[in-house]
Amino acid sequence: MKFNISEIFYSLQGEGSRAGRPCVFIRMQGCELRCSWCDTPYALDLNETANLMDTDEILDAIAKYDCKLINLTGGEPLVHKNISILIDSLSINGYEVTIETNGHADISIANNAVRIMDLKCPDSGMSKFNNYQNIEYISKTDEIKFVVASKSDFDWAIGKIEEHSLEEKAGYIFISPVFGKIDLEALANLVISSGKNIKMQLQMHKFIWDPNRRGV
Repeated sequence: MKFNISEIFYSLQGEGSRAGRPCVFIRMQGCELRCSWCDTPYALDLNETANLMDTDEILDAIAKYDCKLINLTGGEPLVHKNISILIDSLSINGYEVTIETNGHADISIANNAVRIMDLKCPDSGMSKFNNYQNIEYISKTDEIKFVVASKSDFDWAIGKIEEHSLEEKAGYIFISPVFGKIDLEALANLVISSGKNIKMQLQMHKFIWDPNRRGV
């Protein structure tokens, strides 16, 4: 059983409730969506073979880092066959597993991970692919993220939060600006005035390192 791995690297988690913590990232190759603002185009092609690694090889690769926080990212991890076996193996070996997922793939197969699920806003060009059935699997250990490029994206996100009672379901709801595409002060004021239990987040790694740099 081999998994198609784009890259494995050790850095700070730049987003979510674990932002600022050292983290090992396992980036899976391939994604079915094509968001307008995607910052990992090199990991999109499902037909590209990057590095084929089995579970033992992945465990060996991450063992050299003195870190128990793992983030499965992509691409889209949940389109990989048998990904639940990798998640279970990481958990059994004492790792805290988080998974970034795009809101289109079925998240029910990732029960042993903290699921950080996007709901794609209209400016991404991919909102029609949101799988709203995934919301029924979201729990208080999971997180939902809206990546916004405009006020209209923000207003759409607030509408979905209300429509699906997301404040009652998820542990955290994040509003994440597309890097360089929306005024941060204006977005902060929208979050402040929303009256919702939401958090604005910035991609920390893009302020520490060059925003186009890989492996951070």
